[in-house]
Amino acid sequence: MAIAINSEKVRPVDMKLEVIVIPVSDVDRAKQFYGALGWRLDADFAANDWRVVQFTPPGSAASVIFGKGVTAAVPGSTQGLYLIVSDLDAARDDLLSRGVKVSEPFHGAGEVHAGTDEPYLFGSIRFIGPDPEHRSYSSYASFSDPDGNGWLLQEVTGRLPGRVEAATSFTSVVDLAATLRRAAAAHGEHEKHTGEHDVNWPDWYAQYIVDEQAGRPLPE
Repeated sequence: MAIAINSEKVRPVDMKLEVIVIPVSDVDRAKQFYGALGWRLDADFAANDWRVVQFTPPGSAASVIFGKGVTAAVPGSTQGLYLIVSDLDAARDDLLSRGVKVSEPFHGAGEVHAGTDEPYLFGSIRFIGPDPEHRSYSSYASFSDPDGNGWLLQEVTGRLPGRVEAATSFTSVVDLAATLRRAAAAHGEHEKHTGEHDVNWPDWYAQYIVDEQAGRPLPE
């Protein structure tokens, strides 16, 4: 018997996903790798036969932990760890400059949102190059840590409806700049359509950014 779920029911407490455990074989090697990514080192605790190291990617509300005695999973067995970026090229360039082996940009077939890094998901096919229409959620690149745990960069430039409850606060100059460029391009098309110079462009930009981040229809 199916149980109806009332998504509008007032929640008694938030449930925030903040920590993901990844299995590694060499803690110091993994610490060096994730530190070289430019991720923030939050903790490195050890006691007797136990150790836990925590890193947080830039702008992320969730962290990863690894260590000794923290998981029974096989090192390298974790795949499909998504890192959401607003500019795939900029994210790849940053990782490449840090000596990380990153795949070329790729996209999936149809509505398949995965690459060959996730063979257990959909049996998807990878096509080289970013999504031809540059749709949000559709362009990827991948890399792995020294144990083979797989990471996916996914370019998200506009959220699906209901994905966020309010406009997202920006945590980096790159994210804000990319959003402003999209707003500028859209505003240019708006002026072509109206045939007039819009002196209230700051208001138009603001509405565009708020609507984009909230997943609402964009101004035309």
